[in-house]
Amino acid sequence: MPDKDSAQGTGTRTRSEGWKTAAKMLQDTAPITVPEGASTMTVFVEWEPGDPVTPPHRHPGPAFGYVLKGAVRFELEGEPERAIETGGTFWKPGGDAIRYQDGNALPDARTRFVVTVLCAPGKPMVELVEEEELARRAHLRAPRPTG
Repeated sequence: MPDKDSAQGTGTRTRSEGWKTAAKMLQDTAPITVPEGASTMTVFVEWEPGDPVTPPHRHPGPAFGYVLKGAVRFELEGEPERAIETGGTFWKPGGDAIRYQDGNALPDARTRFVVTVLCAPGKPMVELVEEEELARRAHLRAPRPTG
């Protein structure tokens, strides 16, 4: 009896057209600057409920993230703080830009996301920003919520 998944019983598969609609654009970012000689690192992150996590920091190259579950508290220099929920994306240009907020926006549930970072050779993936630099760059930070 011929295999129903084969074409005319020859063992070859019928071509699917599903690839044409299977992909959904989540993020399209331009322009980006890639450090010369960069390597790429993809990291899975899981934060405990309410954890403020990483202090103000920067990355040597662009970073692209996708929230798998929960909500990421996100504040990039010059932009207002916001929460990026399940299925949402974020990106950071890398280089000099400071990421002020980076934590779990949910007080009662874990948050999980993946992030891909283009890393410059010889530089750490994450560089914490000192208080003195934060004070010098305070004018570049978006106004803080009140109340």
